[in-house]
Amino acid sequence: MNEIKDVIVIGGGQSGLACGYYLRRHKLKFLILDKEEKCGGAWLHAWDSLSLFSPAEHSSLPGWLMPKSENLFPLKQEVIDYLCQYEKRYELPIERSVTVENITFDNKVFKVYTNKGIYLSKAIIAAAGTWNNPYIPKINGIETFRGIQIHSAHYKIPEKFRNLNVLVVGEGNSGAQIVAEVSKVTTVKWSTRKPPQYLPDEVDGFYLFNVATAKYLAEKEGKPFNAANYDLGNIVMVPPVKEARSRGVLISNGSFESIYENGVIWSDGTKEDFDAIIWCTGFGFTTSFLKNIVSADERGIIKTEESRAAEIPGLWLAGYGSWTGYASATLIGINRNAKQTCNEIIEYLQKN
Repeated sequence: MNEIKDVIVIGGGQSGLACGYYLRRHKLKFLILDKEEKCGGAWLHAWDSLSLFSPAEHSSLPGWLMPKSENLFPLKQEVIDYLCQYEKRYELPIERSVTVENITFDNKVFKVYTNKGIYLSKAIIAAAGTWNNPYIPKINGIETFRGIQIHSAHYKIPEKFRNLNVLVVGEGNSGAQIVAEVSKVTTVKWSTRKPPQYLPDEVDGFYLFNVATAKYLAEKEGKPFNAANYDLGNIVMVPPVKEARSRGVLISNGSFESIYENGVIWSDGTKEDFDAIIWCTGFGFTTSFLKNIVSADERGIIKTEESRAAEIPGLWLAGYGSWTGYASATLIGINRNAKQTCNEIIEYLQKN
């Protein structure tokens, strides 16, 4: 641990692996620290039926295409298998069950404090993602609810909600997909702040990546951009969502004002009892371990220039989302993000 690495990557999921691929090509001394006990990253915690939004050939990390799936979109376990095989294929140096607690920076060296000791490095790539920082809004009365409350980060299978009266909250992809499968086993209502918006059936994750790329290039060149009126945040019509649409269950009941011990109070003042609330309300960003070297907002966003931290030299953030690079939180999008990040690190190390 006393050896000073060129780079330490924090997070062994898809973003950390993509960075590891390029660091290995540059023959740098690097180490990936992963909080998980085994390979697979955040996909280990996703609900069992989750799939990608695009085919395998358009969902690959740099260097090696994901094997084709029998399904249109690869399933959770297929993605986990791919990530596990990927790190073995490129012999990426990963230490697991390592939780990063704090980082300091002194005399051009980062000290990474973990549950397994202190690691030293000249540069850091934070690639811990979002899954460890689920967001639930602070709604009046939320602490009084006597039923089950769970965030989508901890949702696994619909059977646990069989015969319960369930409320799903959130108008994004996770909300639509969880409504789709829980509605097969019990009564579900869907609460959204605004009416759910859907992409055309033919639009998948690869299309969205291309749109994001075009938008990125246009903005860099100062040109206007029109994505054919497709909002990249709209719901992707994956097969389970299409099936739910055919059953007529994708109906929003609007928003509610507050929560009481047995359920919610809708915006019109009506009370309705629920046994369980599933929050599909997104995530913050897992960056709290950087609190002593950079400042972050309430969601964990840090000021960056692309993926380079603006406040301190030697720190990069990869795969967190649009603020670290367009589509960087996707399997295909992290490629460009990781390549640019590692090229910048090479330049930084040469100067320091």
